Amino acid sequence: MQNRQEEISQVVVTAVQMRDIEDRIFAAGMPVVALMEKVAGLIARRIQEIPPTPLKKQGYILSNSPQAGGSRVGILVGPGHNGGDALVVARELHFRGYEVWIYSPFSKLKELTSQHLQYAQSLGIPIYQTIEQLPNSDLLIDGLFGFGLERNLTDPIASAINQLNQLPAPIYSIDIPSGLHTDTGEVLGTAIRATHTFCLGLWKLAFFQDQALEYLGKAELIDFDIPLADVEAVLKDAPRIKRITPATVLANLPLPRPPVTHKYKEGHLLLICGSRRYAGGAILTGLGARASGVGMLSIAVPESLKSLLVSHLPEALIVGCPETETGAIAQLQLPEKTDLSSFNAIACGPGLTRDATPIVQEVIESERPLILDADGLNILAQMGAIATLKKRLAVTVLTPHTGEFQRLFPDVPDAKHDRVQAVREAAAQSEAIVLLKGARTAIANPQGAVWIIPESTPALARGGSGDVLTGLLGGLLAQAATKQIAVEDIVATAAWWHSQAGIIAAQERTELGVDAFTLTQYLIKVLSN
Repeated sequence: MQNRQEEISQVVVTAVQMRDIEDRIFAAGMPVVALMEKVAGLIARRIQEIPPTPLKKQGYILSNSPQAGGSRVGILVGPGHNGGDALVVARELHFRGYEVWIYSPFSKLKELTSQHLQYAQSLGIPIYQTIEQLPNSDLLIDGLFGFGLERNLTDPIASAINQLNQLPAPIYSIDIPSGLHTDTGEVLGTAIRATHTFCLGLWKLAFFQDQALEYLGKAELIDFDIPLADVEAVLKDAPRIKRITPATVLANLPLPRPPVTHKYKEGHLLLICGSRRYAGGAILTGLGARASGVGMLSIAVPESLKSLLVSHLPEALIVGCPETETGAIAQLQLPEKTDLSSFNAIACGPGLTRDATPIVQEVIESERPLILDADGLNILAQMGAIATLKKRLAVTVLTPHTGEFQRLFPDVPDAKHDRVQAVREAAAQSEAIVLLKGARTAIANPQGAVWIIPESTPALARGGSGDVLTGLLGGLLAQAATKQIAVEDIVATAAWWHSQAGIIAAQERTELGVDAFTLTQYLIKVLSN
C-alpha cells in the first residue's frame, strides 16, 4: 500500500491525461455516481479533520469548530460533475450536523448534478441563485468548475467569483480553484482564491506553476484509488512529469560510500567563481559544496581573494588566478600536472562578472560535466546558448532564474506563462539539463522528462541563495560520477535539499528571509531531521 501511495504522489498529469485516465476507469465499469460518492465522502471527512481556518477578516477567528458541528458552510455549485461532487459534500455535511446552504447560479446542469441538487432541496437545504442572497458562512466549498476549464470566465459568474473572494470566509476548492487553467495555472479572467485545495486523484500540472500558487492555498491530494495500470497505460508513451518527494531523494542521500575509500574516490569538484566585486559569491558557493560531502574541493578565484577563501574554507584547495584590472579571473592557473580533465565536475559562474568571458569559454570547451550559473549563464547567452551547448561532449547543467532563462532562450515561450513547457523546450533545444529556479523549481532533460520540486519558501528570496545551490549541486555531481546515479536525479536531489534547508531555516527564524550564509548551516539539518 505504501509503495502505491508513494508512486501516486509522484505523478503529475495534464487535463487531457487525467480525462483519459478517468475514461479508462469508467469504461472498465466504475459508475460515475459511485466515484462521485467516494470522492465526496473523502472530502467531507477531510473537512471535518482540518483545524478551523481563521476568517479572512483580520482578528476574527472561527467561533465554531467543524469537528464540533454547527458551523455554517456554503457550497458553490457549478454545472458539471465538479458541482455534483460539491453537492454530495453538502449532503454529507448536512447529515453530520452542519448548517449548509447552496449557491447554484447555473440554469443548466449535467443530469447527475441536477439529481443531487434536487435531493438536496428535498432535504430542506436552502438554495440560492444570486450572490446577493447568500447568508454569512464560516466556510465556503468551491465546486463551480473542475479540471479542464479553458475559456475565460465572463459575467455574471466572473463578477460572482470576485465577490466571493471578498467574503471573510475561507474557501476550500474541489480539485482546482475555479477559473484556473489546469495545465498552465493561468487565471482565466478571474479565479477563486482558495485557502485550501483538494486535488483529486492525481496532481495536476497547475499546482506546480508559479502563477497559480497564490490561488491554491494549502494543497493536498485526495487519493481515490486510481489503478496504477490505468495511469501507466495513459502515460507510457509521454515524457513524464515527476513530483519529487522526500522518499525519492532520501533514497540517494547521503550518497553511498564503500567501507574502503579515499577523498578522490568521493569526487573532486572545481569551482570557478568570485571577483573582487563579488567575493561573497565564491564563499557561498564553496560552503554549499562543502555541505554536499564532496571528497575534494578546489576553488579557483582571483589571486586577491585567496586568503579570504582560505579563512572560510580551510579544507579546500584555493587556487589563486591572475586577474583583470576590474578584479575578475583573467586566466585559469591550475596546480602543476592538473588540468580541467582532472576533475569529476566543474561549476562556474557565481560572482565572476562578464569580464571573465574567456574563462567560461574555456570550461565550455572542456569534456567534464559542467554546471553554469549566474554570470556563467550571462556569458553563455552572449555566445549563443543553443549552438554553443550542442557542441559540448559532456553533460551540462544550467541553473537560471526566469530573467536569465529568457536571455538564454529568447525563442522559447515565456517561462512565466508555462514554466514546465518552457523548461522542457529549452532542454530539448540545448541538449542540456535545465533547472529553472522559482517557487516551484522545474528541471528538464533533453528527452522531455520533467522533475518538479513541490515546495519551497519565499524566505529563499535573498541574494546568494542560488550560489549555495550551485555549490551543493556541484559537490553532488562530482560524487555521482562514480556512483551510477543519473545526473537528472542528482540535480533534483540538490534542488530539493536546498529548498528543504530554506524551509527549516524559515520555520526556526523568519519568513522575512533566510540569508545565504545561514542557509548553508541548515543544509546538514535536512538529513538529520
